[in-house]
Amino acid sequence: MPDLTFKDPEGHALRLSAQTGHPMLVNLWATWCAPCVAELPTLDALAARKGVTVVALSQDMAGASVAAFLKGKGLIHLTPWLDPEATASARYGAGSLPTTIYYDASGRELWRWNGGNDWTGPAAARLLAEAR
Repeated sequence: MPDLTFKDPEGHALRLSAQTGHPMLVNLWATWCAPCVAELPTLDALAARKGVTVVALSQDMAGASVAAFLKGKGLIHLTPWLDPEATASARYGAGSLPTTIYYDASGRELWRWNGGNDWTGPAAARLLAEAR
């Protein structure tokens, strides 16, 4: 897992490499990305469940508007982690959004998913079971 640190609009920090001990789904998204916005409700539902941590990492430049955007959509389980300089996109070599990276409990990358997905569906459940 890369040693990258991100903040939310209030300044709380999240260090990815310190998030071991449980599976983690890192989703790179932006408010202007239609497939990203379409999959956000399923990411929010996944974040409400136990067993996997969802890190929704916004690639938008305006942090405060990201929090308002999520709140306006009724997405209450996603923390608006901010990456206004697209550090994660560069580090992961993400050529498009959304890009999702899945880690097991030891921080080992298991797979990447490019494009939108229904993260609550049976196909996603099979993918997420790979970390258990």
